[in-house]
Amino acid sequence: MNAQTLKLDQIHHVAYRCKDAKETVEFYTKMLNMDFVLAIAEDHVPSTHEPDPYMHLFLDAGNGNVLAFFELPTKPEMGRDPNTPKWVQHIAFKVKDRETLIGFKEHLEANGVDVLGVTDHSIFHSIYFFDPNGHRVELACPDPKEEEMIKRLDAVKWDMLEEWSRTKKAPQHADWLHAKELGKK
Repeated sequence: MNAQTLKLDQIHHVAYRCKDAKETVEFYTKMLNMDFVLAIAEDHVPSTHEPDPYMHLFLDAGNGNVLAFFELPTKPEMGRDPNTPKWVQHIAFKVKDRETLIGFKEHLEANGVDVLGVTDHSIFHSIYFFDPNGHRVELACPDPKEEEMIKRLDAVKWDMLEEWSRTKKAPQHADWLHAKELGKK
């Protein structure tokens, strides 16, 4: 098999650390209606053989996507990279449409979760909130004109990347994207 024929099928799972396995499962099943698929708990890490007890949880995020968590009771309390803003590291889930997005927003807020948004990203619209572990979660729905806007972005992606690589300043090729959200329109 040569390098050109090697392709990924999809993400198998994305794993994060959690503070409390049960609380995490309860949050994702209640707030996002995810199914709790699987739990694995062992006293040794299979990949490194390190003696370290853990609970590994798997939740169904739809379409074969799996969100996983590790609770690590013998490790120091989890933290964040102090040099990375909280809004950068997040996981985003797609929902069907704006009606579903608003439904989730109302459901989350009714259950005491602080929700930011709806934010207009032009190609999609999002809400943001934090899970009990401090992980930022985004729910996003496509804009009805998403396909045509994606084509516009696709046409300039390489030019934008090159300009950014040279200047480390935001190229203006797609400044229309957040003009409405930022009040520039």
